[in-house]
Amino acid sequence: MISLTEEQGEEKPVSKAPALVASIFSDGGWLTDALSLEHRSEQEHMAKAVASVLKTDQSLLFEAGTGVGKSMAYLVPGIIQAMDQNRQMLVSTHTISLQEQLESKDLPLCRRLFAAVPELKGYSDFKSAVLLGKSNYLCSTRLSHALAEKAGLFSDDEYEELQRIAAWSETTENGLRHELKPAPKVEVWDSVNSDSSTCSRRHCEGSACFYHKARGRLKAAQVIILNHALLFSLIKSGGAKSEGATHEEKGILFPEDFLVLDEAHTIPEVATDHFGLSLSSYGIERSLKILYNPKTKRGLLKKRGEAEVARRVTDVMEAAKHFFSKVDEKLLSVRPVVRSREPDAVESLIDGPLDSLHTLVGKIADSLEDGRERDELLEHKARLKGIQASISDWLSLSDKTHVYWAERAGRNQSTVILRSAPIDVAPDLRRHLFGCGVSVICTSATLAMAGEIEPFAARIGAESAKSLMVKSPFDYERNMRVFVASDVPLPSIQGARLSLQILADYIFFCTQKVTGGTLVLFTSHSDLRAIATELEAKFAAIGRPLLSQGESASRTELARQMRTLGNAVLFGTDSFWTGVDVPGDALSQVIITRLPFDPPDHPIIEARSDRLREEGLNPFNELTLPDALVKFRQGVGRLIRSKSDRGLITILDSRLLAKTYGRLFIECLPNPEFQKITKESREALFRPYP
Repeated sequence: MISLTEEQGEEKPVSKAPALVASIFSDGGWLTDALSLEHRSEQEHMAKAVASVLKTDQSLLFEAGTGVGKSMAYLVPGIIQAMDQNRQMLVSTHTISLQEQLESKDLPLCRRLFAAVPELKGYSDFKSAVLLGKSNYLCSTRLSHALAEKAGLFSDDEYEELQRIAAWSETTENGLRHELKPAPKVEVWDSVNSDSSTCSRRHCEGSACFYHKARGRLKAAQVIILNHALLFSLIKSGGAKSEGATHEEKGILFPEDFLVLDEAHTIPEVATDHFGLSLSSYGIERSLKILYNPKTKRGLLKKRGEAEVARRVTDVMEAAKHFFSKVDEKLLSVRPVVRSREPDAVESLIDGPLDSLHTLVGKIADSLEDGRERDELLEHKARLKGIQASISDWLSLSDKTHVYWAERAGRNQSTVILRSAPIDVAPDLRRHLFGCGVSVICTSATLAMAGEIEPFAARIGAESAKSLMVKSPFDYERNMRVFVASDVPLPSIQGARLSLQILADYIFFCTQKVTGGTLVLFTSHSDLRAIATELEAKFAAIGRPLLSQGESASRTELARQMRTLGNAVLFGTDSFWTGVDVPGDALSQVIITRLPFDPPDHPIIEARSDRLREEGLNPFNELTLPDALVKFRQGVGRLIRSKSDRGLITILDSRLLAKTYGRLFIECLPNPEFQKITKESREALFRPYP
């Protein structure tokens, strides 16, 4: 993990942010005067609130509707605060698209503002950097050693790939994996990336090492951009703060930093995912093959008593294969995700062989002189111990505040993963975020439930944070039309096939009527695939490109294609409900096929429901429904992304009308006026914008 230290001053100077923000964001202020931007009272309100809490290191939950301009509302006061007090602002996002927007649009806009106003000119030279995990960077030292030790580490094909990486290393500026096209093979990249103790000041030359140059840029930056997944991985591992910082120091990753969490509605889910354990059969096999691959007879330990090394690594591989097959047989024979409720559900067949290999690796490391090779083996020794501890933890269900389960994954569902997660993530977030003595600002267009942010605050351990809300400045009554199909059958196992036929018919009808692009949101991958297969030829016949999640392209690439094509139909599931930004006619309609209720049988949902029942509460009302309402608001929010946008929301789930909770979904709509349609009436009633 990337880390840095800061020298601690005696006393920080007072920030000028509150006074300057008032002059910047007021009607007729510097923002409108210098950049000719429209004044938004909602943005002014948010910017002042951010400046106020930053001044006193308080925390803030701020729901800001689409179009408020929340990025500028937190970046401007944050940059001023960071530069006035020689601190660092972390800005964490959930999606790559928002991260790219901050880098390419919002931060340059801040710089233009500061440069254009004499009173702000001193802030125009702020520096920003993107924080990425170490495995994203090429390590030149590891690369040179890999090239020198080719015979012991790589097959001919792998060595050819290594040479391609070496050629690229001569021209790349940043040494980042995603800049190498096509992407490097995982097995080869693992041998040359910076995620190793051997990529350190001790072994690498700072001026030549891509990772250490990136760390230097971080040290000089006032604004550091990262994503939620990396943020919580760093926090769980002790964080970048761990180098040179004491536990008493204020800060989350770096001493005295402060944090903005944009797209904060995803925080409970992402934090839950990272504060547990995840150990896969594939990951263990990869770790072992780095030490020694019995099939190719290559690896770090090739020259270190090959017969003994081969035997012990093979023993662990066979034990691991047998262990995970037992997990699969006992827990996953019926469903791909199953909760483990009893300790020692499977015999720990792997413990002895792991212990034996751990001892051997330690013995070999101890026989070597102090240096790079010894450090690398000691790192793998620690990794083996970590695998052993994780399996023991999972088998014993050691943490009573966590839920444990197994799941199948991978292209052929051949990988078995042992998982755990906190049933309630609030204590972890209270400790690692809101208890660090610095400001944490959470913002999103969807934090509230029925107009109240308190339930979200309780869920993330932010009960002491200030909470505020401003609505979107967009004219939804004029620019959004809502249609609800009342004749789609209620979801049922018996009527599933008929429902899919009716959904497919509605989707084709509605997309035909809208000349721009349509985003169709599903709650089920199988439904998406079935309807895509049904409609693919029909869309092709009318010249409408069909883009489907899961075919190969990433969400970012599919959204880019939709923006470019202008009239595409994009089918997406879970991740497409949030963060997709396609302004203009390229997204003229959002179709919601089903209300987005999470499956009640997922182990995390199941465990949380059990706890709520024990407390005398209704899991549907307290958990399932609130989560669905937030996701529904996010899905609807994909449609209107700018002041000039207009389009249709078409809902194909009749539970909106048939169930008592349906009114809560209707109240979530920015324009709650809707038109009912049926197959018989839709030709006359379904009216797109001209």
